[in-house]
Amino acid sequence: MSQPIDTHYKAVIRVLHYLKSYPAKGLFFATNSSLTLKAFADSDWASCLDTRKSTTRFCIFLGSSIISWKTKKQNTVSRSSSEAEYRAFAALVCELQWLKYLFIDLHISSSSPTSIYCDNRSAIYLAHNLVFHERSKPIEIDCHIVREKIKQGLVHLFPIASAQQLADVFTKSLQPRLFHEVISKLGLCNLNGPT
Repeated sequence: MSQPIDTHYKAVIRVLHYLKSYPAKGLFFATNSSLTLKAFADSDWASCLDTRKSTTRFCIFLGSSIISWKTKKQNTVSRSSSEAEYRAFAALVCELQWLKYLFIDLHISSSSPTSIYCDNRSAIYLAHNLVFHERSKPIEIDCHIVREKIKQGLVHLFPIASAQQLADVFTKSLQPRLFHEVISKLGLCNLNGPT
């Protein structure tokens, strides 16, 4: 926002056009939804053309309802897509730990581990590999955070196909069919129409 250019203006106009076209879109929270957490984590490796920093994105569901999501440029440059994905894991795990504490304060029992879905198999392997290599040294702290939460049973990591990655909608330009499919899975629906 400090140095907007024509590309930024066009993006804002596109967002406003979308919002104007769908004024009754909103999030639907089902009353019969389960109290289990599941999350989707992803990153765009070196997506910023100016700094080559990656973008973290994740979304967290309570049952079928989305309750938390985030898109943020990472603080440092990642040397690989696995490193960028792992930084996204670490941010997501910290958010999940905070949600667990909130659930405890609200007397909501949630004993099952949260399922985290990721489309980068090497990042999942790195989370379960207890051996650090020179190439993984820059993300060693993030590795310890994620591994600790896996060991405590807070989270489980699962692979997912890129086409099923719900977190993509937060930073990627998707084809219209895929875009509408993903936002319906996020719980975005027409609040004036029948559900």
